[in-house]
Amino acid sequence: MSGNPRPVRAPARARLTRTPLALGRCQLASLHALAVSAAGSLVVLAVLLLPVGIGFRLLPPAARALRALSDRSRSRAAAWTGVRISPPEPLPAGERDATPRERSRRILADDGFWRDLAWAWLEPVTGGLLVAVPLALAWYGAFGALVQPFIWRSINDGNWYAFVPVHTTATMLAALVLGLSFVAGGLYAAPAVLRLHARLSRRLLSAPRSTELTRRIVRLTDTRSRALDTLAAELQRIERDLHDGAQARLVATGMILDRATRLLETDPAAARDLLRDARRTSARALQDLRDLVHGIHPPVLADRGLGDAVRSLALDSFLDVHVEARLPGRLQAPVESAAYFAVSEVLTNATKHSGAREVRLALTYDDGLLRIAVTDDGHGGADPSRGTGLAGVRQRLDTFDGTLALHSPQGGPTTVTMEIPCALSSPKTSSS
Repeated sequence: MSGNPRPVRAPARARLTRTPLALGRCQLASLHALAVSAAGSLVVLAVLLLPVGIGFRLLPPAARALRALSDRSRSRAAAWTGVRISPPEPLPAGERDATPRERSRRILADDGFWRDLAWAWLEPVTGGLLVAVPLALAWYGAFGALVQPFIWRSINDGNWYAFVPVHTTATMLAALVLGLSFVAGGLYAAPAVLRLHARLSRRLLSAPRSTELTRRIVRLTDTRSRALDTLAAELQRIERDLHDGAQARLVATGMILDRATRLLETDPAAARDLLRDARRTSARALQDLRDLVHGIHPPVLADRGLGDAVRSLALDSFLDVHVEARLPGRLQAPVESAAYFAVSEVLTNATKHSGAREVRLALTYDDGLLRIAVTDDGHGGADPSRGTGLAGVRQRLDTFDGTLALHSPQGGPTTVTMEIPCALSSPKTSSS
């Protein structure tokens, strides 16, 4: 296992490959803005045609097309910049036998529809012009760097590139350098512009606060119900383990001691044998109790904290597990316990199903959020719906309003990212 290396910055080659990609995404975003403008215009046309009846048939498909574009914008913001935009409630579809007039009325009463429409009219102005800035720099710079060196001799006086009059070889070289500078500026501005565009889109496209609160109430109610079911099942498991394990051995120990007491004066040798059996039985009962306590709250977790407890799991794993823990202090005990058992389940899944040989595990805490990323080099293709145990991990995290994200393409690697909002309970006391 590794220690606590310093955070590694992205290599220069990776940064250079990301900037052209961001510029290409700006180009896609600009084309997307044109499609959004067309869909918004179609929706407005449908609304204007409602009094003559044609709009009732045109509005539902136009609204669905606009929602598809807004959903794509939300997914791109998350994939390109990591900015998550909460979607509104699905558009009301109505019953299968509902008339176009009834469907249109339900759509017009939907708050998410009007937010999509407002975004459709503002996106070409705000987002479209914003992403056009790095594109304009890059294209204008490419003209100065790739075209001016070949055409300046054939153009009469009056050939200017930006503020440079291109009449001589020296001014042509100046235009070339200026064009390369424009291209570089466009490339390096593209990632920042995409992030700003995503934040603007979040303001326009996020579900209203009332919808977010309703979803949170529903989720907390469901989480509370599952937590109570899990607690009841856990209590039943503890009771069963005590009854079948330690309790049975302690009862057997009492019976052996009673027999030994009766034989102590008449047959001391047999009494000594029974006392040895009682000692072995009591030792097994003690081990059962230790295993039971370890399954409830491992001692290393209580004594050393989450970082060292995860390192202990890594040492016990059959895989080669590298742990990187950057935790500024101890977390709340319930959060540490949930994170510990979630990591244990994920490592068990990797051992059983992934075919991996190496696992990299990173624990970080920043701005009130515990983040755990587990990456294995297995064959991938993990699916929580196939009963791999990840559904149980997600339920465990839901109790703390946490999230689980899975990325497992065929051929691997598989990355499980768990996030739990929490607060520190004490300063750093362990080696994590």
